Amino acid sequence: MASGARNDGRFEPWKAPGAEPYIRIDRVTKKFGDFMAVNDVSLKIYKKELFCLLGGSGCGKTTLLRMLAGFEEPTAGKIFIDGVDMAGIPPYERPVNMMFQSYALFPHMTVEQNVAFGLHQDKVPKSEIRQRVTEMLDMVKLGQFGKRKPHQLSGGQRQRVALARALVKRPKLLLLDEPLGALDKKLREHTQFELVNLQEQLGVTFVVVTHDQEEAMTLSTRIGVMNAGEIVQVGTPSEIYEYPNSKFVAEFIGSVNMFEGRLIEDEPGHVRIHCPDLDGNVYVDHGVSSPPGAVVFAAVRPEKIVLSRDKPASADNMAHGIVKEIAYMGDMSTYLVRLDSGKMARVTQPNTWRHADDRITWEEPVYLNWHPSSPVVVSE
Repeated sequence: MASGARNDGRFEPWKAPGAEPYIRIDRVTKKFGDFMAVNDVSLKIYKKELFCLLGGSGCGKTTLLRMLAGFEEPTAGKIFIDGVDMAGIPPYERPVNMMFQSYALFPHMTVEQNVAFGLHQDKVPKSEIRQRVTEMLDMVKLGQFGKRKPHQLSGGQRQRVALARALVKRPKLLLLDEPLGALDKKLREHTQFELVNLQEQLGVTFVVVTHDQEEAMTLSTRIGVMNAGEIVQVGTPSEIYEYPNSKFVAEFIGSVNMFEGRLIEDEPGHVRIHCPDLDGNVYVDHGVSSPPGAVVFAAVRPEKIVLSRDKPASADNMAHGIVKEIAYMGDMSTYLVRLDSGKMARVTQPNTWRHADDRITWEEPVYLNWHPSSPVVVSE
């Protein structure tokens, strides 16, 4: 999986000294009876961010979103939006709008009527409603569909109507719960980029809940990875992918090979880990915080491993095995290699050439090797 990092140094308010967060979640806990849905979460989100809460089912991400919206009250802790404590403030008085996974469009109303609904509720003058609805439908490229009913639209078009309805009220903060979950893969990929462009155009702060790692990597300025009610790591897509802070994060984001071992050499500029699964050592060209002799995991992404018929010169960062499975994916091929120790390793290689007569094939003996900068050392 390639990270779709959107940060090139031009938009990183979380690094600015003295920058005030637009959303501050301060030690928030939410219990339902004896069940701890959200456990002592603290988080800062800045203006104009597209922040993704990422995690598996039941990790607490939607509960956290619902507390931001005002549909749930925290059991403990506080939530501030634009410096204002949200305790006791109902959803309709918050500077927030929410777009649900189901889209919840009114089937008997036209597209225009659906988008205008919230403005009518707010008693906005009719002439202004017409203008704002027209502008918003043009922005989501649905100007010519205004008179249609939802059932006359495709899934992607319904998604954009729901987005237009949420944005036409000009909220400072838009909360999106699995916004692209109902779309097929190709349409979802296309819509991800549309969503990013729209968010950047409008300058609205987005908080998106998703279980889809690729979606989070493509959309977000930063990601908060959740597990069992806690935020276990916050970072840009490239930070989360390249520098996971735990075995859980490394395994949850994309594919990874985990080689368990023990630290046998621990210097400020490098470490060596003896890994029985490799019948050898992993050399990492940076220091780690674990004590000497500690049991750790060397995490190596499949695309960082080189597959070869020739034995590498270095005795470190290499293993020998037999190719057991090959999956041709078009742009790349995935190889499952059974190492001499019996452990299965995953390697991905780009299909650079259309016709490669010397491609490595099934049941072929191969060597795996990788650069000393490739492994990330993590603990449980």
